Amino acid sequence: MATALVTGGTSGIGAAFARALSLRGFDLVLVARDESRLREMAEELGRDGATRVETISADLAVREDMDRVAARLESTEDPIDFLVNNAGFGMHGSLLDHDVAVHERALAVMCLAVLVLGGAAGRAMTARHRGTILNVSSVAGTIATGDYSAVKAWTTAYTESLAVELRNTNVQVSAVLPGWVHTEFHDRAGIRTKSIPDFLWIDVDQLVEEALRDVARGKVLSVPSKRFKVLFFFTRHLPRGVIRWISGRISSSRNKPSGPAAPNTEDRSKADR
Repeated sequence: MATALVTGGTSGIGAAFARALSLRGFDLVLVARDESRLREMAEELGRDGATRVETISADLAVREDMDRVAARLESTEDPIDFLVNNAGFGMHGSLLDHDVAVHERALAVMCLAVLVLGGAAGRAMTARHRGTILNVSSVAGTIATGDYSAVKAWTTAYTESLAVELRNTNVQVSAVLPGWVHTEFHDRAGIRTKSIPDFLWIDVDQLVEEALRDVARGKVLSVPSKRFKVLFFFTRHLPRGVIRWISGRISSSRNKPSGPAAPNTEDRSKADR
């Protein structure tokens, strides 16, 4: 029986990947911070027929927790065949903020943890001559809307670099680049979405199914839905000055509503997703 490890597997995109992989016959290892949500998700998957669900409570901004998950990925007694590097959180703030704590956490969870866990999975899977690593990036990484764009640009570039390094090893490395997905991500990050046209939103299960099909076909970059494939093409080929102008328009439409600051919590639309 194959086993998949999903970080940020209790809600949003991570939970959708967990459900889809369970239906495909994978045993599961779910990683998230909230123990109660981990229990609830394990119970749900158990009711739906998952063979086995293991849970790991870990904060991937903490190096000791990160290393615990990496050790699980490198276990030879109960190997991991499929890693979904999904954990993360929404960000809404200025690159000029004096307090950079949220940026430090973002770099830890969405860059360093992806690097450490991807490396651990890559070593273990290369030794077994099989396996899959799927990193959740974003089309936001092709534009310039603050630190989140920078983080996701890194995730995409890292994925392509890892795919090059692991070529000819029978280890598939892919990134999925979602656009606007119907989950709680934007609400939890305090990002206004009323200006986003309805036709740009996609269903989270549709996203996951298309991503898994692309991975099975050996694609390194998966951009679910035709409309986002078109947008992805243009953001990669338009002059960068045009992209910066578009990014400014998007950023201005997301101005945070007045009131208490929205928490950067574990369960963004994608993760601690």
